[in-house]
Amino acid sequence: MMHVDCLCEVGREGSGAIGDRSVYLTFDDGPNPLFTPEILDVLAEQRVLATFFVIGAYALEHPDLIRRMVAEGHEVGNHTMTHPDMSKCGFAKVEREVFETNEAIMTACPQASVRYIRAPYGAWSEEVFTASHRAGLAAVHWSVDPRDWSRPGVDAIVDSVLASVRPGAIVLLHDGCPPDELRQCADASRRDQTVTALSRLIPALHDRGFVIRSLPQHR
Repeated sequence: MMHVDCLCEVGREGSGAIGDRSVYLTFDDGPNPLFTPEILDVLAEQRVLATFFVIGAYALEHPDLIRRMVAEGHEVGNHTMTHPDMSKCGFAKVEREVFETNEAIMTACPQASVRYIRAPYGAWSEEVFTASHRAGLAAVHWSVDPRDWSRPGVDAIVDSVLASVRPGAIVLLHDGCPPDELRQCADASRRDQTVTALSRLIPALHDRGFVIRSLPQHR
């Protein structure tokens, strides 16, 4: 279910940009030791900020990547501890997934400020919204999904975003892979298409007059 307080795109009042044409790149399912550094490199080269919704278990395994995200000015959000479908979980499980991820991020980088959560698979429920509110987190969905996780090809990823993007859009991309999918297929973690697409997508968005930002502070 969706919820009135679940952010799917950012309105003008949220960005503070004059003549606002802001868009927001977000990355789920990391940090990944191979592809997250490559994505961070592209963002640094292009001088663009993004928001990373990280899996808590991975944050504990790769604290250096959480520290790098924060040091380079990116937003770090909560994507649960183990990436379950929380619409199928009881409230106690949901709350553990949310609060333990906050703790994992802060353990990896005490300077982090965790302000946002995205439910795995976009599977929202009243239990998720309640636990998120208790943790002081704003719920964030997306408005543009090029399905980069399915490896449709670099051109398909870029074309899909450019065809759907508009001011305030929240773009869903992936820098890693959930634990259960990673166990099923070694290739599931491959995000090389996303890295290449990102290097093309950023200048293409700039050419269309968009400004790429990390998510603004919620109220």
